[in-house]
Amino acid sequence: MMMLTAADGHIFSAYRADPPDAPKGAVVVLQEVFGVNPHIRQIADAFAATGYIAIAPSLFDSIKTGVELGYDEAGVAEGIALVHQVDKQRALAEIQAAVDSVRSAGKVAVVGYSWGGYLAYAAGNLVTGLACAVGYYGGGIVDDYGAKRKVPTLLHFGESDPLIPLEAMSQFRAFRPDVSVYSYPGASHGFNCHQRDSYQEDAAQTALERTLFWISQYVQGQAPIALKNSGVYAQAKVDKKKKKAAADDLGPPAD
Repeated sequence: MMMLTAADGHIFSAYRADPPDAPKGAVVVLQEVFGVNPHIRQIADAFAATGYIAIAPSLFDSIKTGVELGYDEAGVAEGIALVHQVDKQRALAEIQAAVDSVRSAGKVAVVGYSWGGYLAYAAGNLVTGLACAVGYYGGGIVDDYGAKRKVPTLLHFGESDPLIPLEAMSQFRAFRPDVSVYSYPGASHGFNCHQRDSYQEDAAQTALERTLFWISQYVQGQAPIALKNSGVYAQAKVDKKKKKAAADDLGPPAD
């Protein structure tokens, strides 16, 4: 763990994982209600293995440090209680500090899960220095459809999530056509976490592939596509323009 300082002077911890080679960019990983636990650290490690600096800020530190909760009822209850105590602006300030700490690596994406999914969605419009945002089953997102997105945003939802009704997802899609929204049949809340009973391997793998492509597109960028015969076509257009210009340069008509 490393220590970061927010703009208001608040000091908090973060887990950082570095790639084996020169970084392609960076990913800020936002926790669920269970804290920066082994699952979140594993996600950060996985992003690092694909070539990005990954950093997961401990967003509960302003209330309680070292939070790593289990997935039982007690863990859920404690995590929700902590979320209710965390000021949203403080959390966004800490996300901003995490982004700033890795900007030297290149462009930065934010990816969040559950509570972190909602914060990733909010950060896309409220945190500077982000190239894109990705949110997994973020509660509250489907009710927050007013503002047009400032960065490319990708969302993943489970169609059997009891916390986020499918009808609400459909309405969100209608209100926010500028957001790429995927839903996964049979998947519930937390379908990406292999340590939970709600884990669904197929949905998690497909969502991961889409997430990695999204990040590569907006953090790394895509190389220019050379179309077949594009050079010949371009030259033909230039030649056509030249001929037209010459034909027009005849001076006034002779008497």
